[in-house]
Amino acid sequence: MVVGLGSGLLPRTRLERDLALQCVLSAFATGSFLTGTAVFFTQIVGLSGAQVGLGMSVAAGVSLALSIPLGRLTDVVGAKLLWVVASLLEAGLYLVWPLIGTFATFVAMLAVLACVETAARSAREVYRIAVFPRETRVRAMAYMRAARNVGYTLGAGAGGVALGIGSREAIIAVPLLTGGLLVLNAVMVAFLPSVARPPRAKGDLELMGPAALRNPGFVALAMCNGVLGSNQVLLNVVVPLWLVERTDVPQVLLAWLFGTNTVLAVALQVRASRGSETVPGALRAVRWSGWAFVVSCALMAVTHETIGWVSIVLIWAGHITITGAELWQSAASWGFASELSDHRRLGDYQGVWGMGHQVESIVFPALFTFLALEWGAPGWGVIAVIAVAAALASHPAARAAERHLVKVGAPVGA
Repeated sequence: MVVGLGSGLLPRTRLERDLALQCVLSAFATGSFLTGTAVFFTQIVGLSGAQVGLGMSVAAGVSLALSIPLGRLTDVVGAKLLWVVASLLEAGLYLVWPLIGTFATFVAMLAVLACVETAARSAREVYRIAVFPRETRVRAMAYMRAARNVGYTLGAGAGGVALGIGSREAIIAVPLLTGGLLVLNAVMVAFLPSVARPPRAKGDLELMGPAALRNPGFVALAMCNGVLGSNQVLLNVVVPLWLVERTDVPQVLLAWLFGTNTVLAVALQVRASRGSETVPGALRAVRWSGWAFVVSCALMAVTHETIGWVSIVLIWAGHITITGAELWQSAASWGFASELSDHRRLGDYQGVWGMGHQVESIVFPALFTFLALEWGAPGWGVIAVIAVAAALASHPAARAAERHLVKVGAPVGA
């Protein structure tokens, strides 16, 4: 498995390799189901496309509302224990997907799954911050991100095979495969080293609500990170729609674009993360991400007027630059989450940090699609301005978060 071209073929330590393998397994499991999600719900469960979309929106809203409480649960239960339990619950939910027969049970199951996944994600992020020393933390997370890209690619291939077969049995087998793999994932997590739980700060979890919400700089930074994280919306939603509806580029190019993104993410994520283990380094990565956003939007905007190979080259270049925005934004996110969280309340802080990603997934698919497809070149300009504004606002927000941690006596970046 190549997870860091130019920085060694494998992670340097046993723990990094174990966590990278765990990432491949869990991403393979969920990636296989995500590939055929729409087919499963429409052909097997019998739902309409509108019902599937509504159910996903409800689940996203529930997950957003419970993000902070589920994050705080990590501080109460412990990161590793909650990660194992949530992973087992997630596996169990996938194993009973074939039993869903109505829209109501679909929405209920999806909402519960979203909450379980949120709890598992919060626990996983807390564990990764706590288990690695400060100097290797971001590098390790970069390896894991690259490994997840490998896993998602393999999972998409497995899901594609099932869709290619097309029989009811083959499609039903996909969530069962996902559930079985997630059981193995939970077992792998259970055998990871334990992490010491830091002592609670005075008044922790009892007074005045979540501590992270009382750090306005961190909250603002989480929202800025969510905005910059909308590179995924461009990669997976807006660019494909733009290519199909507003250019003369053949649709087969989409497969090459996604393949290019995967290869670059696997090969360059570790390199892109270098230096982001400090707040100044993370802010530098934010600036690079913002510039990449601007270049990508500029390239995409002109393809409505170009033809033939010129359009193909420009769209491919735009996709590469937005992949750069993805790599730098991810690196900055790990640096900020590690350095600007109060390590006595990591679950609380990760719950707030995750809200930025959840707001991104709710707001930006509709907003960016409207701007690009309805406004054309001016819309791409607005998208670029939004990204630049988030990159600029990240700087005072990070400094304010630092000052708050000093004020409350938090062990910064411990």
